[in-house]
Amino acid sequence: MGFDQYHEPPGELPAATRTFARMCASLTEEAEAIGWYQQRLAVETDPEASAIMRDAQGEEFKHFSMDLEFLLRRTPVWREIARGVLFQDGDIVERGEDAEATATSGVGSEGPAFGPDGSGSLGIGGLRGTER
Repeated sequence: MGFDQYHEPPGELPAATRTFARMCASLTEEAEAIGWYQQRLAVETDPEASAIMRDAQGEEFKHFSMDLEFLLRRTPVWREIARGVLFQDGDIVERGEDAEATATSGVGSEGPAFGPDGSGSLGIGGLRGTER
């Protein structure tokens, strides 16, 4: 019984990590559904069908937001970075870089924000191809 969301043997992962992985998978699925509805709405000509699809997409927005909030509540570093990026004016990339630098500057001193080593890293490397 394999599950694609796990990259390590599920039996070796703590329950909280398995829950985290399930919620990440759910977040991804909700985002995909939002995109599918956006595509359908772009080509649908029947107003009644469009209204139903807009309503369904709204449900996906809600589910995505709930999944994200669940994950942010359990991952303080992620929440801090999100606070520096979401609902802020200015350059998104600059806000992200600043938020990440601030959030991860003292990671490890108070214990793990996420990840077993307390580094604040999921161990998958940075977006620029370097490990942080």
